[in-house]
Amino acid sequence: MGKQATEMLKGTLEGIVLAILSTRAAYGYEITAWLREQGFSDIAEGTIYALLVRIEQRGLVDVAKVPSEKGPPRKVYSLNAQGREYLEEFWRTWAFLAERLEQLREGSN
Repeated sequence: MGKQATEMLKGTLEGIVLAILSTRAAYGYEITAWLREQGFSDIAEGTIYALLVRIEQRGLVDVAKVPSEKGPPRKVYSLNAQGREYLEEFWRTWAFLAERLEQLREGSN
């Protein structure tokens, strides 16, 4: 991924992670692995863990500690009602921006 894509991703990563959690509960490494499978190969695990801490502190997710075969229990995150509201706002904002950008692109041709 180029520098421009990386910068754009920083602004949308929170919404992307919330969208993942809207489909299923997951822990940090699962989220990172899924993102890498989707082509976001430059995402560091630490970036996802820091983001998960932030969204937990803001009350957007519920957290359950689940035993792990290897090491300490895993923190499994699931989207709660407040997180779903935030995600809906993210998608409304995304749709607005995408529409305006498309208008700009079509206007410049």
